[in-house]
Amino acid sequence: MVAFLNPFFDLIFGWLLAMPPFWSIAILSLIISLIIVVITKFTTDQDLMKHLKEESKELQKQMKALKDNPEKMLAVQKQHMEMSMKMMRQSFRPMFFTLIPILLIFGWMQDRLAYEPVMPGQEFSVRIEFEKGLGKTLINATAPEGVTLTSENPKETTDGIAIFTFKADEPGTYSAPGLAFAINGKTYTKDLIVTTKREYLKPLVMVRDKTVKTIETVHDKVKVISIGSFSLSWIWSYIIFSIAFSSILRKLMKVY
Repeated sequence: MVAFLNPFFDLIFGWLLAMPPFWSIAILSLIISLIIVVITKFTTDQDLMKHLKEESKELQKQMKALKDNPEKMLAVQKQHMEMSMKMMRQSFRPMFFTLIPILLIFGWMQDRLAYEPVMPGQEFSVRIEFEKGLGKTLINATAPEGVTLTSENPKETTDGIAIFTFKADEPGTYSAPGLAFAINGKTYTKDLIVTTKREYLKPLVMVRDKTVKTIETVHDKVKVISIGSFSLSWIWSYIIFSIAFSSILRKLMKVY
């Protein structure tokens, strides 16, 4: 969606790609959290927000005390809902300034930090998924100069799937035509980048032409936080970091 902006974000955040993913995501989470907190501080009425939150807590205490008196509790609940709506209207203001930029940064993170690159000398797979009801189909794969096809060729689909393996000994961008797959008289291509840097082309390409559904270069997902067999992707790691940083920054900057 925002691939054309990647060079711009590479100039701003590219230095983070040389770091381990843990630190890249942690620093980006801190930067984004700081931007959101600062904008929130200056686009909302902080005195009003402080008053509303204090009053909201007081109304919550009253509701707990009135749990045996449903009629009075409903009246307090109505007050609390009105209070919540005022807080929500205030909270929406920073979103007008932050939503689109943050989504664009997320797009860059997805394109740079979600997957491991295809490395020189590393065998990798390309997975072709066919539309349902196609039946057995013969696929003939070809590779550009510098890339070696390491699997059986040609091959038939198995349960609507065909997987080919390749290997490139040297770094480079292989496109036009890149990897090519001849199916029922038509040729489908998949571009490829082989690199030691934290870079990759969009792994999954949607085709949907009544024959081929998707063509995917299979990458290992980046494990940002990993403990034994448990690991977290960049988005879940970002969420954890951002919740922690946002909480700390709000307290330090007294943002309500």
